[in-house]
Amino acid sequence: MGDTKPVAIARSAAAWELARRQHGVVTRRDLLRLGFSAKAIKHRLASGRLHRLMRGVYAVGRPGATREGRWMAAVLACGDGAALGHSSAAALWGIGRERSGGIDVSVRRAGRVQRAGIRARGRPALAASDVTRRLGIPVTTPARTILDEASELSSRKLERMVNEADKRDLIDPEELREALDGYRGEPGVKPLRALLDRHTFQLSDSDLEVLFRPIAQSAGLPPPLTKQVVNGFEVDFFWPQLGLVVETDGLQYHRTPSAQARDRLRDQTHVAAGLTALRFTHHQVRYEPERVRRVLARTARRLVPHVVRFPAAAPGSRRRTAI
Repeated sequence: MGDTKPVAIARSAAAWELARRQHGVVTRRDLLRLGFSAKAIKHRLASGRLHRLMRGVYAVGRPGATREGRWMAAVLACGDGAALGHSSAAALWGIGRERSGGIDVSVRRAGRVQRAGIRARGRPALAASDVTRRLGIPVTTPARTILDEASELSSRKLERMVNEADKRDLIDPEELREALDGYRGEPGVKPLRALLDRHTFQLSDSDLEVLFRPIAQSAGLPPPLTKQVVNGFEVDFFWPQLGLVVETDGLQYHRTPSAQARDRLRDQTHVAAGLTALRFTHHQVRYEPERVRRVLARTARRLVPHVVRFPAAAPGSRRRTAI
């Protein structure tokens, strides 16, 4: 004897609600659990109420699926414990592009999992803390995703990914650097650590001055004044005769929106007062001195020597003359 009409309606409603939560897709196992028989599933496939996306996974109500639906289908097809990973996870987080040729899925079991259209990677040691959900889709965390991609991307693309994750407030690069100690031995640790060390590098004021002065001298600049108050801001290096201000930044990555706004205000104030404002990172001063020298030399050639009036230092502020 068949199901009563209210039971069938309730079962159908439950399937639609599940599909809504899963971006329009359900699995055969989902439908069996809800009370659909194998015959009922076959009938719905034949009538166009279900559409096969991949083995055991169906789109409900219409053929095809959205990008999120395809991602969810791939994860569901790989079974319990699976999560979107690598380039597909990066695309879901909005920090990278998905590589062509299939959807990347991390699977918590050993051996290869073969599914058409899926790059399934067996990872029995994938920690539960490395998996979360975004838009309802199981996915590796931003930190885990970046680490996984670190061994497969060029340095420039990896840098772009970390920058994008920082911009979207998905990961603090300083915390990511510290977290790498927990992933020792993994392939992506070495390139990611090198990248983060380069961009979180910071010099002390005294070391910065010792390194910067000979660079400026080799660029043809006279000795600068240091720690002067100019236009209400204490600046790192100042050439009043050239109208040139140079500021340096440590921790290139982790600049909060408020810190970035203050930097822009400083630079805009100096430019509005008729000065030329340059900004370098500590890493550039330490590891890219020739690039810094070239920029300073070109700037010096462009500037016509003149005397610039600047406000007196505020009481109690530091003010030193060149040695």
